[in-house]
Amino acid sequence: VKAGVDCTVFLADWHTLLNEKLGGNFETIRKVSKYYEDAFRLVCPEANIVLGTDLYNSKKEYWSELVQITKHMTLARTKKTLTIMGRKEGDEKIDLGHLLYPAMQAADIHSLDLDIVHAGMDQRKIHMLVKDIFKKMKWKIPVAVHHKLLPGLTKPVEDLEKYGGEIAKMSKSDPNAGIFIHNSDDEIRAKINKGFCEEGSTENNPVLEITKHVVFHEFDSITVERPEKFGGDVSYGSFESLESDFSQKKLHPTDLKQAVGESLVKIVSPVREKLALSDELSNLIKNNY
Repeated sequence: VKAGVDCTVFLADWHTLLNEKLGGNFETIRKVSKYYEDAFRLVCPEANIVLGTDLYNSKKEYWSELVQITKHMTLARTKKTLTIMGRKEGDEKIDLGHLLYPAMQAADIHSLDLDIVHAGMDQRKIHMLVKDIFKKMKWKIPVAVHHKLLPGLTKPVEDLEKYGGEIAKMSKSDPNAGIFIHNSDDEIRAKINKGFCEEGSTENNPVLEITKHVVFHEFDSITVERPEKFGGDVSYGSFESLESDFSQKKLHPTDLKQAVGESLVKIVSPVREKLALSDELSNLIKNNY
């Protein structure tokens, strides 16, 4: 948005149903979609929010284009893109709905008339498929931009095939693995405090990843408060200097977690305080995440 891009956030409610999220209950999905919409509007009011249902109802060509896309997709190639759903090609419990998901995502991109598609690293395979299909159909081929996935706070489990070369991403299905906008200040602190953070290890360390990609994205520095007998307070003006101290065990995980937790509270709480959650929606979120 700051660079002058006309930004669209696509809330894929039907994809959520196909992937059996939120209990596969469409009424729940509809209500939680509204929560997402409100949250995105607070974070970036300039963004255009589009709900999948609204797109499909307003564009009568959508389903005919979807069918045309499927004619260019082999079953084997489709299965290879299932990492976009957090699934593996060889998963046994794959139903026809799961196989519709990649074709719908391709149709969404065309229907939204996108010049740039922006998603996590786990979406690369579907965007490569889109490139090949759109070329054959003589449609505009979008530029694909992928960002790093934040790992979950629990101990990482290597599954490079499933997550496209990344460690397990922060998941909504495990409430202990991620930080949510609706988490209270104390919940944020507690989650970070329990997060996996092996002393001296800079590989696959979720707390360090959050420090690098979230804290230093929002702030120029981070201050670690600790007693004098443990070295006293220290401020870091770059992630590299913090990482160096951590790798040399000059910075203990407990002290890092305390500082990161406080930084995240400063980032999340202003948004959460503006996000009005009804008791019904609050319970829906807590019971389904």
